[in-house]
Order: sequence, then structure tokens, then C-alpha cells
Amino acid sequence: MEKIVQALRMEREKPFCAYIYDLPKLRQHVNQLVTTLPSSCRLFYAIKANSDETLMKTLAPIVHGFEVASLGEIEKVRAVDQKIPILFGGPGKTQEEIEGAIHYGVTLLHVESLHELQLVNHIASQKGTTVSILLRVNLRHSVPNAQLKMAGVPTQFGIDEVEVPQAIALAKKLPNVKLLGFHFHAMSNNGDSKAHAAFVDHCYELAKRWGKEWDIDISYVNVGGGIGINYQNIDEQFDWDDFMKSLHRVLEKHKDANWQTLFECGRYITSSCGYYAAEVLDIKQNHGRYFCVLRGGSHHLRLPAAWKQSHPFTIVPIEKWSYPFMRPEVNESEITVAGELCTPNDILARDQFVSRVRVGDILLFSYAGAYGWAISHHDFLSHPHPEHLYVESDSIGHSDAPKFVEI
Repeated sequence: MEKIVQALRMEREKPFCAYIYDLPKLRQHVNQLVTTLPSSCRLFYAIKANSDETLMKTLAPIVHGFEVASLGEIEKVRAVDQKIPILFGGPGKTQEEIEGAIHYGVTLLHVESLHELQLVNHIASQKGTTVSILLRVNLRHSVPNAQLKMAGVPTQFGIDEVEVPQAIALAKKLPNVKLLGFHFHAMSNNGDSKAHAAFVDHCYELAKRWGKEWDIDISYVNVGGGIGINYQNIDEQFDWDDFMKSLHRVLEKHKDANWQTLFECGRYITSSCGYYAAEVLDIKQNHGRYFCVLRGGSHHLRLPAAWKQSHPFTIVPIEKWSYPFMRPEVNESEITVAGELCTPNDILARDQFVSRVRVGDILLFSYAGAYGWAISHHDFLSHPHPEHLYVESDSIGHSDAPKFVEI
């Protein structure tokens, strides 16, 4: 990727700032996930992580479907694929969104409250149809070390576990909804493979208990996503192979269950294929600390500021220097990486040791393919948007020059 960035910089006059997506890397990664899943499992891509059209078109032939959280996301999916299965969740759905879900043929609608359950039934009855639903459960216990929790703690998500029997009873009485199972998305950015398998086991136990008590013919159990990325130590990532071994044991334990298990991963699918590259505009020292100021920042890559963490990066040296005066640089020191915004909160990395960095070099942030551009406040201060570039080649590491598609 370093040589690619250097070549791209040489083609441009203005300071370089871009998102770069490695599409062969994305295909290889997701193919490996899909092919190693047990046959009773399905992998959906949660497009909230990154709803970039090119990435969605790349993923559509590989994943089993897409998970969405708004009518706008439903429309994005249908613009890419008219028939691919869609799961629709979210803590607050409008009448327009539910009508849109019916219109666009959403496969499963995740119902998050007793009110929403009645609203879905009412809208479906007006349209003379039946909507297939899963009840979203806010568990009383979740994965303890996940960075964000949607269940196991008081949140706006799902139906409290203790109220699920009431929701089941209501769903069974309503003529225009068809209860097919349960949705247990409970956490975000969990890095513990064994804890994740234990979570799946717990979901199965509850689903089996409710299915037996209420005579539900369960077709699906959605265990959500939540598989994380270790941004602090990129060499220690979620152990997918270990998770698969543990998952097989869990499935064997529950082999009497005749349902499909749905995963709706976002971050874990696209994060590693994306890079954010930003050129160093200035280097300064204030109060004894060095700051590298970028052409870019948290208005493009909000994730580090949102989670108050340092995002991993490497330095891409750029030898071209067009000015007649000395080029500022820092050697063998710690730097803080700041963006171009007029706020002290615009920080992408703090106190990171570098051997050498100069004005005009480019910082290349890895694992930027999820919750980067999609969640950022793009137009704050009206700076130019970054370019969005897509690397395409026959295989990763191919010696031929990569092809680029620019939007």
C-alpha cells in the first residue's frame, strides 16, 4: 500500500487526502468468513459500518444478505441488488420506514417494543400482507468486555428479557405478523472469541426455552454482530478460527435446534480493507510536545475521537519538496497527530513514537474501512472531502500495477 500511496501522491498537485479500499483484500477476507461458517449459519453485512456503494457491490455476491437500520439504507441496498435478503433493525421505526420495508421486500423485520409490534401488525393489515419478524431481546447479561453494549445494561434497544414472554403472547395473537425467532444483537467491538461463543450458546438456550414454552416454530436466531477490531494492537485480532471451533461445539450441543443462525457483522467485515491517507501540512512544538497537523482529520475519520483512542498508522515517506526553505521534520520523538479543524478535539493519535516524519509525508491509517467516513461530520468548516479510491487487481500482492476506480 505504501508504493500505491506514493504513486498517487506524485500524480497530484494538492496535498493528498483519500480513503483507499483494497477490494481483493475485502473479497478474500469475507470469502474466508463465509466458507468457514457452519452450514446452518448465514453471514449478513451490517451496512451501517460503511454503506459505500462500491463496497456493497463487492460484497453482494459473497455475503448472504445485508442488515440495515433505516429506510435510506434499505434503498441503498435495493439500488445495488433488487433481490438480496435484508434484515431491518433499529430502536425507532417510523410508519414510512415500516411501509418501505414491506414495499422493498425486507426478509425479516426486527421488532424492538410492544408498541412497534402492534404498529407493524396495523400497517401490514392495511396493506393486506403478513410481515415476518424477529423479536429483539435486551438481555439481562451480555459480553462483559465489549467496548459498547446494547444489552445487559439499560439502553434504548430491544425488549427487556423479562418482558419477552408478554411480547411473544401478543405476537401470537396478531394476525398480520409471523414470529420466526429472536434477535440478540447485544454488543459492539468484542475481541474475545471464547466469550463470543459463550454468548451464542446463551442465546440458543433462551431461544430453545421460549420456543418450547410458547410452541414457536423457530426458523431464525439472529445473534447479531459485535465482533471487534483491536485498534491498539493490530497484531492481536479476534481469533476467528478459535471462534469457529467453539461455535461448532455450541451447535453440536444444540443439534436438536432446527433453525438458521444469522450473524450481522459490520466492522469485522470491512474494517481491514480500508485505509485513510492524509498528508502532513505542518509540524510544530507546543508546551514541549510535537504536533503533526494533517490535511484531514476527525471530520473524515471520526472513530479515534469518538472512542478517545489513538488510531494505528504508518508513515509513507514522500521525497518531493517544492519549496526553497528548510523542510520541517521530527526525529526519534513522540508526536500527537492532529487534523485541520479549529478544535483541540481533532486528534487522531496521541503520543506516538516515530523515527522520522516530515512535512509532506503521508500518514496512512489502517483499519479505516468501518465507522470512518460513514460516521464523520464531513462538512464541518467546509474543508474539501477526501478522495475515495478503490484498488482492484487480480490478487493481493500481484506484481502488476493496480487499477484504480475513482469516484
